Amino acid sequence: MEQLEFFEIPSPCIGVCQSDARGYCKGCLRNRNERFNWLEFSDAQKYDVIRLCKQRKRRRQLALLKAKKAQVLDERAKANTRLDFGNELTAETKDNLGEFKLD
Repeated sequence: MEQLEFFEIPSPCIGVCQSDARGYCKGCLRNRNERFNWLEFSDAQKYDVIRLCKQRKRRRQLALLKAKKAQVLDERAKANTRLDFGNELTAETKDNLGEFKLD
């Protein structure tokens, strides 16, 4: 049985009504079906759409952060080609470390 709501669930629309390449609204992250049928959805369906929009927003933010990190690492590597930002030692470095001795 569905719980009664005393207040209407507001639409997550923020007035940026453009679709991205995947068909989600750039503003609220709802798909076409979720946008067009919002008024016919039950309260449970509306809450589910809002939950999905929050998940999409978190995934989008994570993807943006990963892209930004990759861009920064790429810029660092281009700025100084002598530095190796990886964790692996090259064969030349391994050979040079073999000659090092503590007395």
